[in-house]
Amino acid sequence: MLNKQCLIPIFFNQLNSYIMKSYVTLSETLNDLRKEGYTEDFNLLQDCLECRNGQYKVFSNEFKVDKYYRFEGESNPSDAAILYAISSNQDGLKGVLVNAYGIYSEPLTDEMMEKLKI
Repeated sequence: MLNKQCLIPIFFNQLNSYIMKSYVTLSETLNDLRKEGYTEDFNLLQDCLECRNGQYKVFSNEFKVDKYYRFEGESNPSDAAILYAISSNQDGLKGVLVNAYGIYSEPLTDEMMEKLKI
């Protein structure tokens, strides 16, 4: 389980500084994002994201990364993942993508690499 504490920006206040919320687990972060309306589970393909068993495919020019969160395993630094909160105005979809990084990451097109670059 990935359980290293992750600090993330929640919103921008009037003084132009971030209000931070601390997340300890990936599952806690996912639960909060679900409450915010990120209900789709995206799968990462080489040139797009898909959800609903392939019913929807969203290409790099059709979505934006609203937020992202990094998690690293305390006992094994290679046990790491990035959680993306993603929205697409084209299909009205909001969802999450959990992706490993490092040696376990998937091969992607240049467009997808640029879009998911953090």
